[in-house]
Amino acid sequence: MGIYIFVSVLVLIACLFQIMIVLVQNSKGGGLAANFTSAGQTMGIRKTADFLEKATWTLAASILVMSLVATATIPKKSREANPRTSIDAAANSREIPTLPTAVPPASGTTPAGTGQPEK
Repeated sequence: MGIYIFVSVLVLIACLFQIMIVLVQNSKGGGLAANFTSAGQTMGIRKTADFLEKATWTLAASILVMSLVATATIPKKSREANPRTSIDAAANSREIPTLPTAVPPASGTTPAGTGQPEK
């Protein structure tokens, strides 16, 4: 149970970082790199865009892998410990429910033996 919760928390943290990195990027090539206009910067426009793109792909891959790990570590409970559900009980029971067979008379019909309509 502990590893499942740990991996799930890591997935949520990676998702938050992914959201932040995607929001920093600009679809037209600006984004965070638009602030670095000086040619003397050590991290120029192209390097910032490369970093953001690599971070996006790395986080996406890590979310995928951690999701698979979290799925593999889901705690499984034994069947004996869990009570059977009503659906399981109904599916496995030998009893077949029956519908009522008697149909009540419709209104306005004649009572038996009188020949006269009801009033």
